[in-house]
Amino acid sequence: MPPAQRTPRARRYDPAKTRAAVLAQFGHVRAVAEGLTDAQLTLPTRLGDWTVRELAAHIALVVDHAAATLAEPAPARQEVTLAQWPFATAALAGRMDEITHELAARSAPAELYGPVAERFARTVVPAPGERLLAARVGAIRLDDILVTRCVELAVHTDDLAAALGVAIPFDRQVLATAVRVLADALAAKTPGGSVEVRIPPFAVVQCVAGPRHTRGTPPNVVETDALTWLRLATGRQGWAGAVEEGSVTASGERADLSAELPLLG
Repeated sequence: MPPAQRTPRARRYDPAKTRAAVLAQFGHVRAVAEGLTDAQLTLPTRLGDWTVRELAAHIALVVDHAAATLAEPAPARQEVTLAQWPFATAALAGRMDEITHELAARSAPAELYGPVAERFARTVVPAPGERLLAARVGAIRLDDILVTRCVELAVHTDDLAAALGVAIPFDRQVLATAVRVLADALAAKTPGGSVEVRIPPFAVVQCVAGPRHTRGTPPNVVETDALTWLRLATGRQGWAGAVEEGSVTASGERADLSAELPLLG
């Protein structure tokens, strides 16, 4: 695991709002996933060899992870913080791919989503947020893993919508949380104050070593929308293409973030 990353200040998330947001966004995806036809389940996605069937199964796994780990004994001590989580996920990709394929092969989305939602509401919602979970990334607080579920749900809702060519609603709290977690990850990975990154209306962070901006208009500014930011931060979209199409505006000699992205694979 990489060394602890530094952030200017740890952001706080309301546990009740986070839990409600996870359930709400899972409900939006469930409304689509449970009605998928056999033909739709075989459609390709932008996630390697995953079809819609694997993607839908993975979303169920993401949400069910907290309930599944709550059933296990609590670890003795915390190993991963929310700030470290984005940098601890890359090592899990291979095993997660195996688990996802196994689940997709034996269960259709219509069989998965109802039980997952019920387990979450029954076991996760009332559980104490300080409870440590033996998560795949390491021992982490329940409240923190639920914030990461917002990131996963936002990113994969966008993946599913793109694969199906349909619009899927985004819970505002889920989208805001995902944007903020990944913006803070950028500030932690590239600490500094010479570039201001704006993702309205959810986040503004400063990053990149160099002269720190204190007053007036910053000399180096990057601005983009929430979904473009999620795509950039997770490698779904490239920096140069986003700038060329106008979904990212970057002004100033230090405002090229291509070397720092993606943050999360």
